[in-house]
Amino acid sequence: MAEIWRLRGRRGWAAALFIAVGLGAALAQAGPTTQIFDPKTHKWINYDRKKARQYYAAHGQVPDAFRRQIVPFRTAEKPGTIIIDGNQHFLYLVLPGLKAVRYGIGVGREGFGWAGIVRVGRTAEWPTWTPPAEMVARDPNAAKYANGMPGGPDNPLGARALYLYQGDQDTIYRIHGTPEPWTIGLDVSSGCIRMNNDDIVDLHSQVQVGAKVVVLMQGAALYKGV
Repeated sequence: MAEIWRLRGRRGWAAALFIAVGLGAALAQAGPTTQIFDPKTHKWINYDRKKARQYYAAHGQVPDAFRRQIVPFRTAEKPGTIIIDGNQHFLYLVLPGLKAVRYGIGVGREGFGWAGIVRVGRTAEWPTWTPPAEMVARDPNAAKYANGMPGGPDNPLGARALYLYQGDQDTIYRIHGTPEPWTIGLDVSSGCIRMNNDDIVDLHSQVQVGAKVVVLMQGAALYKGV
């Protein structure tokens, strides 16, 4: 069975499966650090955790590029497919008519990125969070929830979760909400794809169990078949 491979470098390349059109002026640029366009200075600026918290505190939402919107999108994948561009911090839900819903996402921090073709194995509303054994071993805060943290507004999985499977096996990766919406657009997670709660509720309402999920990440080896 082919494997899902972890990210090995932030400056490599991943084979493109699609051409996205009309991503907008504030689209985050490729590279090891997220950048956003500052309309006041007309320059690209680094967008780190500190700046993200400051922006969210000032505006009550993330920058325009990471807000949910319908965009032109050319792909051979059928409607209902999810395509994740981890480098640009976007998740696309393919629609009919060469369009997609684009959502901003948070992705795996250094050493936790991955790429592959998986599927939605199941979904949950206000899911219980059970940290994997390796997280329990390295993170004292996770260890106290080794038997599961009930769903709720402070739960790391947020309002909804899509559980990603490889065949019939749970990969331990999820697409889920977050109680930290200011982290959208950053490399922050342990490999899961995080969205703000409004966006994951919207995505959850449109996605069917069994839906194909294509995950691209700069510098990652790709799951066999891409």
